[in-house]
Amino acid sequence: MQVYKFGGASVKDAEGVKNLVEVLKTTGYDNTLVVVSAMGKTTNAMELIIKNYFENKAELQSAIHEVIKYHNEILLDLFENDNHGVFRAVKLLFDELNLFFKSNKSPNYNYVYDQTIGFGELISTTIISHYFNEVGLTNTWLDVREFIKTDSYYRRANINWEQTQEQISSQFNSDILNITQGFLGSDANNFTTTLGREGSDYTAAIFAYCLNATGVTIWKDVPGVLNADPRYFENAQLLHHISYREAIELAFYGASVIHPKTLQPLQRKEIPLYVKSFLNPKAEGTCVSKGKTLEPEIPCFIVKKNQILISLSSLDFSYIVEENISDIFSLLHLYKMKVDVIQNSAISFSVCIENLYDNLEKLLQHLKAKFNVTCHKDVNLYTIRNYNDAAINELEKDKTVLLKQLTQGTVQIVTQ
Repeated sequence: MQVYKFGGASVKDAEGVKNLVEVLKTTGYDNTLVVVSAMGKTTNAMELIIKNYFENKAELQSAIHEVIKYHNEILLDLFENDNHGVFRAVKLLFDELNLFFKSNKSPNYNYVYDQTIGFGELISTTIISHYFNEVGLTNTWLDVREFIKTDSYYRRANINWEQTQEQISSQFNSDILNITQGFLGSDANNFTTTLGREGSDYTAAIFAYCLNATGVTIWKDVPGVLNADPRYFENAQLLHHISYREAIELAFYGASVIHPKTLQPLQRKEIPLYVKSFLNPKAEGTCVSKGKTLEPEIPCFIVKKNQILISLSSLDFSYIVEENISDIFSLLHLYKMKVDVIQNSAISFSVCIENLYDNLEKLLQHLKAKFNVTCHKDVNLYTIRNYNDAAINELEKDKTVLLKQLTQGTVQIVTQ
């Protein structure tokens, strides 16, 4: 049993879908589960639809039409007969989306987000499943929400492993080619939930864990895991092997090629993770498994943009002690802030966070009641694993450093 995950970039157009078929023919597709994301930038387009639903209903149908048009163009390129059943199947999904917006009574943004954002994945897998059948890759389309069960923490749901294992063990046929959606699950009431952005990798790992798969392969538009994002760093190099521990460290600090939660279930059963190029499926790529920490042993650079650095000091110059720190973390938890760096001294405390739920102003107002507060918005957080002096010096060149923290093996630098 093998699990393949294809992201949006791999199926952004008809040629991408055709190439996906060629990848499967090259590598083999017996006893295979294919997990697919929304096509291209569909998730971003769906987020605009949701934004218009809440803030600008006059533009709602126009935004939906753009998504329909994009997918129809792909359909027309893939299927010669416009009476093919796939056209009706896709139309029914868009009808379901429109019906939700007409009938929904909930003002909860996170709930609405999760009920609608996943239509990108449902539509992409519907199109690809029909195309597979059209070209002779007989497959079964699965609704992932019937298999992955979660709590109701919308937009970042937690897996109910016992129920998920039971559903997959009892309903999944591993002897055939299956295709399903990444990113999605469902709660006890069968409302759709999502696993967090880029959660399709995690979906693949969940299935691999529950099916005792021989491996998971994430197909990307890069040759494997690089030591830096080539969009922001020059001369990025391919990492041939990474240990589970090192890969989890890289994911935790924000390496975008691997979702932070993906590696944990794989490591528990020692299921190897491969990251390969869908443009060159025969190339070796990167293997994440037991063994040597990093090959080659070179610095790895990670950048997180649009971060917020908050610096606190006591109003009366008293020490910031356990009680103060406990209060600060309670507020960070209350306002759902993702913490990336903390640093404290006798009378100060700094934290670099992500404002995922747009609660920053509420948090600042609360903090100002107890502390002197300085807030730097839109800062960049750089992390270097396996650092050396040359790597740090090169990174800091021509930047204003707001915070710097070194530990064994890792340096983190916040810049303006």
